[in-house]
Amino acid sequence: MICGVDDVKFDAQGLVPAIAQDAENGQILMMAWMNKASLERTLAEGRAVYWSRSRQEFWRKGDSSGHVQEVLSLALDCDGDSIVMQVRQTGAACHTGERSCFFRKLTV
Repeated sequence: MICGVDDVKFDAQGLVPAIAQDAENGQILMMAWMNKASLERTLAEGRAVYWSRSRQEFWRKGDSSGHVQEVLSLALDCDGDSIVMQVRQTGAACHTGERSCFFRKLTV
């Protein structure tokens, strides 16, 4: 099913979680927030553009680190309130230098 930006259900703050997944191996790399404008920029540019809640500004992944996320495809979940992006990741996705932000294992 094909859908568009108007199908996204943004939360009360105008945000939606966006999960970056490595298109080559399926590894979940990171989760960040997008607003409508950052999602539109991502679609137009083919690079991940997020919304920083703490700085209240856009940030294009890789502009300062060189660790670019080239977006190959986006999918909207069945409720319309989460996005998964298939990306080609250059370098580390995590600000700690790890390939993925999900490197810490929880015990049960």
